[in-house]
Amino acid sequence: MTHTDKRTEVNNFCSICGYPLGNYNPWGGDGKTPTYDICPCCGVEWGNEDYTSESRTEYRNKWLADGAKWFEPQEKPVNWNLEEQLKNIDHETDG
Repeated sequence: MTHTDKRTEVNNFCSICGYPLGNYNPWGGDGKTPTYDICPCCGVEWGNEDYTSESRTEYRNKWLADGAKWFEPQEKPVNWNLEEQLKNIDHETDG
């Protein structure tokens, strides 16, 4: 999985935390087949804890309430900004 910190023409984001994923799609090339990989930021398992709008909201709220801790802290960018990253979430499909 290749990650990126900048928006590009082809950029996917974690539906929980907005982490930029570049051209990696956690729901597969068809957008319907989850990879079951883990987000290095929020730790969601794509295809498990983000399966419905309700589960995405529930997981996000719990992650935020727990301090928005990084699942893989070594991946956290030096200039990371939670508020900016959360802007990457597509709230239209997230209820």
